[in-house]
Amino acid sequence: MSITDPRKNYEETREEIGYVTRKEATLNDYKRIGFKSGLEIHQQLRTKSKLFCRCPAGIYHDDNDYDAEVIRHMRPTLSEMGVYDGTALMEFRTRKEITYRINNETACTYEVDDTPPFHIDHDALEIAISIALAAKMNIVGEVHITRKQYLDGSIPTGFQRSAIISVEGELQLKNKKVRLIQLSLEEDSCREVSDIGHKRIYKTDRLGMPLIETVTYPDCLTPDELAETAEYIRFLNRSTGKVRTGMGAAREDVNVSCEGGSRAEIKGVAHIRWIPELSHNEAFRQYALLNIRAKLQEKIGDPPAWSLKSREITEKEQMFHFAPVRAALDRGEKAMALNLPGCRGILSHFTQPGRIFADELSDRLKVIACIEKPNMTHSEEIAEGNFNNLFPELAIWLSAAPDDAQIILWGPAEDIPTAIETVEERIRLAFEGVPNETRKAFKDGTTMFERVLPGRDRMYPDTDSQPIPVTTDMLDRLGRHQPVDVARRFLQMKEWNLPEDTWHYLLSKNLVGLIERIGNDLGFDYREVGIMIGHRFRSLEGRGRVVQGFSYERLYDLFAFLKEENLLAPVARIILPAAVTQASPDFRRILEGKGFRRATMDELKGEAREIAPRFTEVCYNGNMAGMEDWLMGQLHMKAIGSFRLSDVRKAISEILEVRD
Repeated sequence: MSITDPRKNYEETREEIGYVTRKEATLNDYKRIGFKSGLEIHQQLRTKSKLFCRCPAGIYHDDNDYDAEVIRHMRPTLSEMGVYDGTALMEFRTRKEITYRINNETACTYEVDDTPPFHIDHDALEIAISIALAAKMNIVGEVHITRKQYLDGSIPTGFQRSAIISVEGELQLKNKKVRLIQLSLEEDSCREVSDIGHKRIYKTDRLGMPLIETVTYPDCLTPDELAETAEYIRFLNRSTGKVRTGMGAAREDVNVSCEGGSRAEIKGVAHIRWIPELSHNEAFRQYALLNIRAKLQEKIGDPPAWSLKSREITEKEQMFHFAPVRAALDRGEKAMALNLPGCRGILSHFTQPGRIFADELSDRLKVIACIEKPNMTHSEEIAEGNFNNLFPELAIWLSAAPDDAQIILWGPAEDIPTAIETVEERIRLAFEGVPNETRKAFKDGTTMFERVLPGRDRMYPDTDSQPIPVTTDMLDRLGRHQPVDVARRFLQMKEWNLPEDTWHYLLSKNLVGLIERIGNDLGFDYREVGIMIGHRFRSLEGRGRVVQGFSYERLYDLFAFLKEENLLAPVARIILPAAVTQASPDFRRILEGKGFRRATMDELKGEAREIAPRFTEVCYNGNMAGMEDWLMGQLHMKAIGSFRLSDVRKAISEILEVRD
């Protein structure tokens, strides 16, 4: 009755859709499946206050550092057009109890919807407009605040205040342009602490912080283009010097589809480096779902008439010796056996690496029915050691046909009706192809169902906020202080002949302008400064050697000190390790402590002649070819600040020629 080799079916269906790994994929593979993707980049702004209240922004608390808790149950409301949003209805079905942990330092009555919004934070508004201008977008004449419903509990009010700042623009990547749809200013959501069963806990320190959302058209046709676009937007935002950095300050939502599929949104991707693998697997997941649709339509002649059959497994059904079911019954929970007509071979169909269509069902049971995993088993398990012999017996008990598949699910009795509805609903969606949904990202490049994809029905005007005019004077003033284009920064680094392995770091830290200032103001070589910062300083920063509160302006101060002392750029390598670890470093004292002292070229030549004979004492193999390098090492600390090392080497070479 059940499929005899689910693992083989997994491998065969993987081959059917032509799945290739990210490393193996070529442009033709993405053309074959019709890969198409766009981005929604969320970036926190560096303001003192939150967007619609005067609570401080940017202060974070530990999970258990709170002064009070607020408990809420969400319910949907009608949109302006009198329609319920599908996401809101789905969240309502979960019957979640939402707990908010509030710290008095970072929250007020506005956060819990007991106070109307304050006037929008003016700094946030101007930063958003500045970034929109930098992206060469069309700024709106009036900023209108709207509400977007969020019934997952991430915002206590049940909606997010948001405003469109600009529309239509484009980014020039290396080999193509990517169009921008809009840039919005909105308030950030809570940070999730836990989500187990029907209880979800948030903390509100991040809630209400200003952030912008930059939305692109689905112009990216490969995962690499997608990552390049995300990096470009990141660099553009940071070039203003007015956005927050660090973990969670920027988050990417990735919209992916394949030919014949529909948009799925991978929510809250924490790292840009995850984007290629996630988007690759999501496009192939959709391609696999289209293959499943074709198989179901071939097997089932009348999809609208399709329905599953269910029977409760009770204590008296002793033939089902399956530990999770017995444990569930011992806990007082319910266990149900489901027969899925015509679905043999569908449950073990490949969807993502290591995942099958049955996981689509299990994921929804966790999210919608709130039954924690493990919450089901089925007749086509592929995990090693999980396949068992109960399903042939179960198929007979359910009067199943040879082409049917079976599921056993378990959970609290009050959640079972929703669980059965959820399984049936997802199978019916499989007849249609690819459902619109939001998905949660994992580090291994796979995703899972998070919620139904929101639609326009969740939007409505915010009656508590007046429109804000964007004046010509404001645009002129903000337009006079625009950062250099990211494309221009790339060109500068190329002109300076900086190693390409420094480019990403320098742009992500917004340090290209600092290098330019050091070169322009102090006369140092751009390449020398860029390598010093992009290699030496980056290494120190990456190893955690930089003191807390370090400002990159200290690097400018360091080179200003070298200029004042008439020292060359390489001296920065000597001072840098100590200079970045101290709160208020004394560059001169650090240099003296390293044993540095100036010397004239004549002094260097004289010392070279004096110590050259000692080389034979350290040369064990009789090979005199290394004498020049040895002498350079001996004179390095005396030469580095006053002379180019190439000039010192030339002088030493001349001395050695005379000796010979």
